[in-house]
Amino acid sequence: MIELAVFDMAGTTIDDGGAVYRALESAVASTGATVDPGDLQTWMGTDKVQAITALLELGGVAPTDELVTATFARFKSELAEAYRATPPFAFDGVPEAIAILRSRGIRVALTTGFDRDVTDGLLASLGWTVAQDPAGEISDTVTLDAVVTTSDVRAGRPAPYMIHHAMELTGVHDVRAVLAAGDTLVDLEAARNAGAVAVGVLTGALSREALERGPSDHIVDGVAVVPDLAETRG
Repeated sequence: MIELAVFDMAGTTIDDGGAVYRALESAVASTGATVDPGDLQTWMGTDKVQAITALLELGGVAPTDELVTATFARFKSELAEAYRATPPFAFDGVPEAIAILRSRGIRVALTTGFDRDVTDGLLASLGWTVAQDPAGEISDTVTLDAVVTTSDVRAGRPAPYMIHHAMELTGVHDVRAVLAAGDTLVDLEAARNAGAVAVGVLTGALSREALERGPSDHIVDGVAVVPDLAETRG
């Protein structure tokens, strides 16, 4: 049985109605760059500064440090406003699935392409709490064991560092005892690069056919059914 389940946030555990897509597209387009939908999808799930840099260049605008910084600030502002107008919520069955996994002794961590400021605000709006000692005894008084953002590592997805940092925080030593799930191809690439069981979920923007182009061990309807996988049942 796995010892750690690592889940992406927006589109995987949390339904934000596509707000992050719209905010990223709007912020990049505000610079005069052309945003191709395919390019936008390719860079979803990655570190947002990295995504903005790539999308600016792909859209015909030089990604200077000053412009990237300003565009990232606009992205965060537009996303925060979208979340205030329409607060995100957990996908059906996700809180229950997380609780079931943790009741089996499986630690649960979230990873995200957001920075720490955005992530903390999102968790607070959901009322989700994080263990003070991620490697300690699993407590049913908190929602999660750990949360890792791109602020915490040298590079975001598809690098494996966020998953490996979640392992470090929770005291899990064997990559074969880790399952990582997400709704984008870079989520699956990061899982494979980390040596974890790679699970694609269909709660995001990609179809089953699109996700099957990535390196997956399972494609499932959503995180809610992860406790039904053999790897989580012992």
